[in-house]
Amino acid sequence: MIEALRSSYPEIEPFETGMLDVGDGHVIYWERIGTKGAKPAVFLHGGPGGGLMPGQRRLFDPKLYDVILFDQRGCGRSTPYASLEKNTTWDLVADIERLREMMGVEKWLVFGGSWGSTLALAYAQKHTDRVSELVLRGIYTLTKAELDWYYQFGVSEMFPDKWEKFIEPIPEEERGAMMQAYRKRLTGPDQALRYEAAKAWSLWEGQTITLLPEPATSDPFGEDEYALAFARIENHFFIHGGWLEEGQLLRDAHKLAGIPGVIIHGRYDMPCPAKYAWLLHKNWPGSELHLIEGAGHAYSEPGILDQLIRATDRYAGKTV
Repeated sequence: MIEALRSSYPEIEPFETGMLDVGDGHVIYWERIGTKGAKPAVFLHGGPGGGLMPGQRRLFDPKLYDVILFDQRGCGRSTPYASLEKNTTWDLVADIERLREMMGVEKWLVFGGSWGSTLALAYAQKHTDRVSELVLRGIYTLTKAELDWYYQFGVSEMFPDKWEKFIEPIPEEERGAMMQAYRKRLTGPDQALRYEAAKAWSLWEGQTITLLPEPATSDPFGEDEYALAFARIENHFFIHGGWLEEGQLLRDAHKLAGIPGVIIHGRYDMPCPAKYAWLLHKNWPGSELHLIEGAGHAYSEPGILDQLIRATDRYAGKTV
């Protein structure tokens, strides 16, 4: 597999970093990797609220790409930390445009996985003339059905032991609306309850995103503050449906016609059912879909990682 070749790369370090004041009291951390002046790209992390991880830099050949990665509002090294104020999908779309203008490019490849795919679709449908290609993984269109599947009934049937831990902090009478019950605790005045809820919310995700258990993903939220930002911001976005009209990203997928793009999705992705990757492919003229057998949701799963690297290599003109 191509991804095995990346293991021989040295760790990729940014050649430039900075903090960009995007207004509304928010300052976002960004970093730039690869070769200045090479093929421009932007990487959109998941969550929302997940922040950047060093391994994400290795999804791009540093000789062929010039990539901006950034911590979205309220997470990672961006400030204010864990803030929900002025933190919406459309605020983040505007931040992506600010970063493109800062970089000084007309168009760039947009790469997003999980929540990053949601954000990439929102950005590309609003700014089609600024996107050269799309690489999307773990499609999430943020419909009510998708949210209910993961946070109310569906994945609960596949992971009853993990679900029991997820619902444990919530009184039985509130379990008919799990996202709302968690919001009450994640935004409440009791710090101990906030941390308890944040840990339980984050562990539910970490323990259900891979086909087979992986220590690196099963408990990636050891720090209370990291878990709090992740859970608060994710819950905040999901409670509000991403500030999207119901079904908007699938409805408007036709706007992407003419933008080359690849959709990579694990067959057994629990958080993000494969149905929505299929529907996006059907509604996006000219898109390419890879349903990866024997894979769940995480980008680190071998079959998914292989196709992601094949896509970025191909769009940079590298023979694969």
